[in-house]
Amino acid sequence: MKYGFLSLCLLACCLLNPAGAPAKENLIYVITVSDAISPGVADFIGSGIRKASREKASCLIIELDTPGGLADSMDDIVMSILASQIPIVVYVSPSGARAASAGVMITMAADIAAMAPGTNIGAAHPVGTGGNEISRTMNEKIVNDMVARSRSIAQKKGRNAGWVEKAIRESASATETEALKNNVIEFIAKDRDELISKIKGIEIEGKGKLELDNAVVKVIEEGIRTKILKTIGNPNIAYILMMIGMSGLYFELAHPGAIFPGVVGGICIILAFFAFQTLPVNYAGILLIVLAIIFFILEMKVASYGLLSLAGVVSFLLGSLMLFEGGSPEVEISWQVLLPTLVLVSGFFVVVAGLVFRTQRSRPMTGQRGLVGEIGIVKKRLNPEGKVFVHGEIWNATASQAVEEGAKVRVVKVDNLRLEVEPETPPVVKG
Repeated sequence: MKYGFLSLCLLACCLLNPAGAPAKENLIYVITVSDAISPGVADFIGSGIRKASREKASCLIIELDTPGGLADSMDDIVMSILASQIPIVVYVSPSGARAASAGVMITMAADIAAMAPGTNIGAAHPVGTGGNEISRTMNEKIVNDMVARSRSIAQKKGRNAGWVEKAIRESASATETEALKNNVIEFIAKDRDELISKIKGIEIEGKGKLELDNAVVKVIEEGIRTKILKTIGNPNIAYILMMIGMSGLYFELAHPGAIFPGVVGGICIILAFFAFQTLPVNYAGILLIVLAIIFFILEMKVASYGLLSLAGVVSFLLGSLMLFEGGSPEVEISWQVLLPTLVLVSGFFVVVAGLVFRTQRSRPMTGQRGLVGEIGIVKKRLNPEGKVFVHGEIWNATASQAVEEGAKVRVVKVDNLRLEVEPETPPVVKG
């Protein structure tokens, strides 16, 4: 009886875990990045690393193809890779791809770096927004900082620190074979499967051995949050969204009931502040832009003869220039975007403020207030009460002196449904 019970237990164990079946599933997560390095890309890679770490994946492969991008976003990605608890593999692929500028630093931070045939890496010299040149002093500071960081990372990962410095200072670039020869990368692999077979069994310092037998590959797709953030994470787009949002809300306040400008403005403001959470925003810049709008609103209430509008334009310009900070030339508003936006938005505010001010100062043309100053015909003798015909209607009216039927009178006051009138031509006093 005793041996029969043991036999049943052994049979159950065999059925639940048949011979040859792995006790643990080896997971390989894959992230594909084929875009400029931006806050959205940094958020995507960071969330992918966290997901792979939670799932205790064997490794995470980042398939990279980038022309470079924002320095702050690059720093976020590098820090996420260095802090990862699982091995990170950066694979420059497919054929024709490149890891330029910020892509060099990301590749250097990986535990294993690989490239596909027909790819290149390098040209990491920093440039300003839109490819603009940086001032000499600022350029030296940025280059020296990048060189120090890149050499430190390359030495930590056992790669050629001298070549990385050359890529930053001289914009040096290398093909996959040159990168392998110069100890910039570890492997050349024609596709993902070959890469996995080549890195299988490699020991990663502090992270263990890559056990990739019977590995299951899972591709992490971009979520809607990442797609939106990639689109609006550019400082220029975030700035334009904020300007559209404030213009829409301003128009709604100036002309209550328009609805559509207010709805569009509210959506754009929310999207702009969603982008601001990933950008180094200087809130003094936002306050100056809000102050500019206050000046434009006051222009509708106070006769400043354009002084408040001028103050609003100056405040707008200063706020736009100060909106982003952080010492990184990439996180700036391009002048090609700033100047046209400033002219259009400031002109819009000035025109709307002028229209509202003119409307408030003009005489009412409708309603009871619009009757004041109008000329009417006496239909029933005023002595002092009678009736007059004004604006196609007959009104009860009073006058301070008698006015005969058929005479013209001018409306001087409206009291509920009764008009106070006076003769259009004062009576001639005979001597």
